[in-house]
Amino acid sequence: MVRHFGRAYVRARFVLFVLLLIPSTVRATIDYHVSLNRPGDHLFHVTMSIPVEGRRVTVALPAWNALYQVRDFSMRIRGMEALCPASIAVPAQIASLDKQTWQISLDGPCQPNDHNTIEVRYAIEWDSHGPFNSELDTRHAFVNLAEILMYVPERRAESTTVEFVDVPPTWHTAAELPSTGENSYSAGSYDALVDAPVEAGEYEELHFSESGAHFRVIIDSNKWNRPLLETSLQSITKSELQLMGGGVPFDPPSREYTFFFYIAPDGDVEGGGMEHRNSTAIAASSTEAAIAIAAHEFFHVWNVKRIRPQALEPVDYTKEQYTRALWFAEGVTSAYASFTLERSGLWTKDQFYADLAMQISALEARPAREWQSVESSSLDAWLEKYDSYRSPERSISYYNKGQILGVMLDLAIRDATDNHKSLDDVLRRMYEEYARQGKFYDESAGIRAVVEEVSGKSFGDFFRRYVAGTDEIPYSDFLSVAGLAIKMSSENPDGADPQAQAIAHAKISEIAHPTDRQRRIREGLLRGATD
Repeated sequence: MVRHFGRAYVRARFVLFVLLLIPSTVRATIDYHVSLNRPGDHLFHVTMSIPVEGRRVTVALPAWNALYQVRDFSMRIRGMEALCPASIAVPAQIASLDKQTWQISLDGPCQPNDHNTIEVRYAIEWDSHGPFNSELDTRHAFVNLAEILMYVPERRAESTTVEFVDVPPTWHTAAELPSTGENSYSAGSYDALVDAPVEAGEYEELHFSESGAHFRVIIDSNKWNRPLLETSLQSITKSELQLMGGGVPFDPPSREYTFFFYIAPDGDVEGGGMEHRNSTAIAASSTEAAIAIAAHEFFHVWNVKRIRPQALEPVDYTKEQYTRALWFAEGVTSAYASFTLERSGLWTKDQFYADLAMQISALEARPAREWQSVESSSLDAWLEKYDSYRSPERSISYYNKGQILGVMLDLAIRDATDNHKSLDDVLRRMYEEYARQGKFYDESAGIRAVVEEVSGKSFGDFFRRYVAGTDEIPYSDFLSVAGLAIKMSSENPDGADPQAQAIAHAKISEIAHPTDRQRRIREGLLRGATD
């Protein structure tokens, strides 16, 4: 039987045939296998499998992650080779392009039509404690994946998988990523993959739900207070979820959040926490300290992970990324940690006042406040790895001054609106206008714009003097709005040089007879409420 076809059909078949001959743009899953064999050697053995069209690919390892410090993770690599697996493997040449980038070139043909897979194999050494590092030893593994996994620079948006192999038989793995099997996880992109730390070991685990959201808690500790940690986390998550308007902000498919805790009361641990989009890693010397850090880190779910300055997008793993807005991203987050601890009942109001007074004392003790603005401190974050930069004469902390400015800004907004609006409203508006719209704010100018939108008043003077500038903060003026008084005292420590600058001490207290307006603003500040 003979069938006859029209010209359009024949033309379409011809076009399809031609298209099949043209190599398509590569878009496939890049796979990683990470061996934990012989953990006492502190070496992660990584195999990266990259589908390629052709015989060449460029790979790189981030220069920085977790801290605003270029730490050059490539210096930790111990051996590197590449090949195309086949019945007879085809070796590849590796050429360094710079300290963290390599070009991989196959020596010859491998797969039909050059639809190849190139495997890059290397070991990388990590044995450093804490949420900003990675560690592999006989007790456990903790991994910030950007510190061990290479990427293809122009293909970061492609889907990825990571599988941990040679895992000791009594160990389990945990990561806030979709699971694809035992010790295996997937992500829609390299960036999403490396924004989820991994714990492997004999950890303890608990779960709870709060305000419609599900939480998982991974604990690496031999001495911690389970009832205290669980009830405190419930209080913190409830308070901050409600503050930000309710709903579950975490990403699908699980829409879950994981806390990773390393609590070592008897160990040498440098406390701190590292935020991730759907999880956080926290190290602390006690359960109480871990709770305080958790209040800060959980608020990063919104501020910095979703409400984000444009200057930090997209992430550039190759070099420093500068922003003037860390005073808001980190410092105001610290203000909300203290708000949350007080508003949830984990702190008394006197503890809140004492913490704010301590922050003021710390700022006043740093002569650098007279010439370094909090915006400049944000830009200079990349200098923090140098001990001399941290001296009181050289720098201030954007955490410290940013926290103070967060409280003062809240009071200023309440004052300008007769307690009808607050900084809470600013954060919620930024979440709606930026995060939910997939947009990013323009440094301090973007923050100021929303403050003025919410308050209906100009805040140019505030941002000019205290954010971009170095004017002394008139604490009494701000605090008196809420019926609060501050008393500053100074003293020279015993044995100190009489010519040395005295140490400032601040104390904040409630005035005896506040006006009704002062009382309303103070209650609003402490309860997170407006009139």
